[in-house]
Amino acid sequence: MSQHELAKTYDPQAVEPAINDQWLSSDAFRPKADGDDAYCIVIPPPNVTGSLHMGHAFTFTIQDTLIRWQRLQGKSTLWQPGTDHAGIATQMVVERILDKEGVHRRDLGRERFLDRVWEWKEHSGGTIVNQLKQLGASCDWSRERFTMDEGLSHSVREVFVRLYEEGLIYRGKRLVNWDPVLETAVSDLEVEHVEEQGHFWHMCYPYADDPSKHVIVATTRPETMFGDAAVAVHPDDERYQALIGKELILPLTGRTIPVIADDYVDPEFGTGCVKITPAHDFNDYDVGKRHDLPLINILTAKAHMLDDEHVPEKYRGMERYEAREHVVADLDAEGLLHKVEDHTHQVGRGDRSHAVLEPYLTDQWYVDIKPLAEPAIKAVEDGEIRFVPQYWEKTYFEWMRNIQDWCISRQLWWGHRIPAWYCSDCDHITVSRSTPECCEGCGSASVRQDEDVLDTWFSSGLWPFSTLGWPDKTPEMDQFYPTNVLVTGFDIIFFWVARMIMMGMKFTGQVPFRDIYIHALIRDAEGQKMSKSKGNVIDPLEMTGKYGADALRFTLAHMATPGRDVKLDETRIESNRNFMNKIWNAARFVFMNRADAVPDASLRPQLDANRWILAELDTTAAEVHKALEEYRFNEAAGALYSFIWGTYCDWYVEAAKVALWSDDETMISETRTVMLTALEGWLKLLHPICPYITETLWQELHGADARLVTASWHTPRSDHDADAVRRMTKVIEVVSAIRSIRGEMNVNPGKRIAAVIAASDAVRTDLAGQQQLMMSLARLESLEWLAADGELDGAAVAPLAGARVFLPLAGLINVDEEMARLEKNMARLQKDIAMGEGKLNNPKFCDNAPDAVVAKVQADLDESRAKHADMAAGLERLRTLG
Repeated sequence: MSQHELAKTYDPQAVEPAINDQWLSSDAFRPKADGDDAYCIVIPPPNVTGSLHMGHAFTFTIQDTLIRWQRLQGKSTLWQPGTDHAGIATQMVVERILDKEGVHRRDLGRERFLDRVWEWKEHSGGTIVNQLKQLGASCDWSRERFTMDEGLSHSVREVFVRLYEEGLIYRGKRLVNWDPVLETAVSDLEVEHVEEQGHFWHMCYPYADDPSKHVIVATTRPETMFGDAAVAVHPDDERYQALIGKELILPLTGRTIPVIADDYVDPEFGTGCVKITPAHDFNDYDVGKRHDLPLINILTAKAHMLDDEHVPEKYRGMERYEAREHVVADLDAEGLLHKVEDHTHQVGRGDRSHAVLEPYLTDQWYVDIKPLAEPAIKAVEDGEIRFVPQYWEKTYFEWMRNIQDWCISRQLWWGHRIPAWYCSDCDHITVSRSTPECCEGCGSASVRQDEDVLDTWFSSGLWPFSTLGWPDKTPEMDQFYPTNVLVTGFDIIFFWVARMIMMGMKFTGQVPFRDIYIHALIRDAEGQKMSKSKGNVIDPLEMTGKYGADALRFTLAHMATPGRDVKLDETRIESNRNFMNKIWNAARFVFMNRADAVPDASLRPQLDANRWILAELDTTAAEVHKALEEYRFNEAAGALYSFIWGTYCDWYVEAAKVALWSDDETMISETRTVMLTALEGWLKLLHPICPYITETLWQELHGADARLVTASWHTPRSDHDADAVRRMTKVIEVVSAIRSIRGEMNVNPGKRIAAVIAASDAVRTDLAGQQQLMMSLARLESLEWLAADGELDGAAVAPLAGARVFLPLAGLINVDEEMARLEKNMARLQKDIAMGEGKLNNPKFCDNAPDAVVAKVQADLDESRAKHADMAAGLERLRTLG
């Protein structure tokens, strides 16, 4: 293909792989050594188990738009890539593989199981990275990191040891959310609270001193009664005043428990008597601490009844729900089951296994988090970090100001193993950056490492600085930390964002990023959350296969309205594929007519159309730049769409044809240069959102060795001809009016017609020099002029500011339809007039609105009244045709 001949149609599948190979085989995505300033974004590391979904496509499109925009401005840009080891998710994937082989991980043992995980990671873990490259993500892939690579593991150990040495990491026995399927603790943030149908069992607890009497206790979990340590009533509940301090018989056990008074009890709920099971309920745990009650654990890690003296022998070893059935039946048999009610309640399930979680008493490692949270709160309060949109600050503050100590240990095998060693000969725990040879307490060589691993979010919380080489002092840390912006979803503000801020400030003394752009959720066209079960998932890879990556990226950017969820419809992506085709066809016309011309930003054109398009290009560049600065990606995309499709393709290219097909060699040469110069400019502006088609056209424009990815951002001209812009704006207004009437009146698009313009001297002066252009664009056979107050009977009229356009359509139109058109437009104008009059007649509006706003309403009203009067006159003229 020659430099001046593009394929007739745009085929993204033929273009994108080759362009991608060019980028990846070069240093295009690496930071510039001589960049003016540093600009850095760290990728939210996707799970190594994952594949690209539309949420990924959305956030990575936004990040890539920012990084490409900053790269074009000459910044030394680093988009730091990598993946997360995703502890639970990855372990589940590999365990499912083993299940198919009939093997359990415990059959393999820890070391062999981890070998299998690493093997899986090497062969399958790079899927999402390759998919991101396909989307066009311009990360510096030479710096790709993994949260369990050697460097990041070093960072994790360093942070753990330092926090431990400061007393901010400690080990304690507490209630945790326990997943009995995965056999690990999970954080509060990993609990899905689901409303489910259950039962309320009302059980009789006999008095110890008179078993013929009893109180009724209602519960949703009768199987936990063997762990009861008390029954509680409200201290002001008159029904139970005499009972406080007495003993009750715990059914099915013969054990006695006290009746205590506590404000926790709601007298209006149930019977007003609550069983207190401190080792199996978070609220009961707090009550138990206040009253010094024993912690009685009755469940195993798999949620089976424990072989323990507190559990009657009959129930030992039973699964929790099997035990429930037997307990209820036995209570009923002994006459201790008062009644059973249907009950709707919230059930906590694990977000990975979906198992019902248990509050479970175990030894875990915790971070004393409040000392880390305080400076992180202040950083946002003081504006050192800002949320975009700002209202997400409230969500951040609510959680941070009520933060609880962070349970960081997980009972898994895959992950960063906790660097703590227990001595068999004393109680000392050795915490060390490296494996100790002996106990630091007694010197015994009999030490064993903690079996647990760290919560995945512990290592990902270090991501902005660990990926840059911390704790070592590296050039990357000096140049790129703090990073500039974090782009992420609101659902991980607590999981990840807050922890990165806390860890970053603690260990570097600086915030990890300046801005946090929180993007919306991607939903289907009806606003429903996408899910496989609903069958409404739109696969980004399928969309790029059908329409190209640029069409998908432009759609996502165009819909990225701050604070609003994105309702994605495939037809939008298809529509933007048509936009890519429009771009391609316009560029193809330009290249076919370029001859030997090249872009020349220094050219000062003579033709109004050429001066106008360069001014409009600069206006668009300013709009796009401002929108991207403010993270208004939808406005940037909208400005580009309006300029490229409307201003350049629909108006300028058509206007350029008039010059190109003339006999004036000066006009032809100038227009060729300006066509290319404007094309060069908007290719730069569009490149951050649509990198593939713009890079392809750039190489057609400048040669096969040229690279837009490392070019420079558009530089605006210092001189703009406002008069040329005004004149071309009026031309477009006139031509649009003529086209509108032709279309509404069904005049054959190919038929040339006559037009008459009644205009003021100033408007006529502006338009007279553009007569040939207007006639060409509006397909006129003649154009005549009247004085401003001139009239033309038997013509359709289009009232404009300072002019009226008459189209003599007698014999060409259906008069009744034209009259109906005018009446419809007059009715619409009447609504505008009524609205304007209503505002101006409202003292509150006139007194409170800025003067400029009031003046604009008055001007719009005057224009609407004038148009209405002209239409009324035109309607009367048409009646003479009937």
